[in-house]
Amino acid sequence: MAQNVVYQFKTTQLGIEEHPGDTYTWELYRDSTVNFAEVSGDCPATDAAFVGGNTSATVNVEWKEPGIYFFKVTARNSAGCTNNLKIGKMKVLHALPTATIVADSAVCQREKIELKVTLTGTPPWNFTYTDGTNSWTIDNVTETDLRAKDLPIYIYVIKIDPGPNVTTDYWITRVTDKYGINEVPSVKATQQINPLPEKSTIYHR
Repeated sequence: MAQNVVYQFKTTQLGIEEHPGDTYTWELYRDSTVNFAEVSGDCPATDAAFVGGNTSATVNVEWKEPGIYFFKVTARNSAGCTNNLKIGKMKVLHALPTATIVADSAVCQREKIELKVTLTGTPPWNFTYTDGTNSWTIDNVTETDLRAKDLPIYIYVIKIDPGPNVTTDYWITRVTDKYGINEVPSVKATQQINPLPEKSTIYHR
């Protein structure tokens, strides 16, 4: 039932077939050289940890850091004797990068706008955004290109001058970072554009 590959920050379920009267203990390891039958789990909780306990036939594990992990489940019968031991391996990949876009406050036609793109992942990033008609790609975004940052979230500002003539949706279609590619489109951000006032005649008295 165990998954062999998972992304960082995901929680997965590990499980074995449950037998009446048996009890179970799960452990996590980072060191592949130990004797799993004799050595207790050595995985720090900062790397991976059980969510909701480790003494059921089915358990959940949150994988916090990339790397190779091993998990062990020990089954004991009603007398407390070990009657089964199983070992599994899990490869944890770096989390996929994400990019979301936030529109500027409402402006008038052709005024400059600033779209804020929130990035997660590991630089450098490349991302593509669109208005549904045209697409633009920003390449090689590094930490030095960011106006503000609050690890592990980064903000990149797109300046468009002049801005559009009409209210326009923008969204991200693709983002890459040092470790991966995410091609799931982001939520659309609507940039509100107010029309210019109509020209009127000025009268002098």
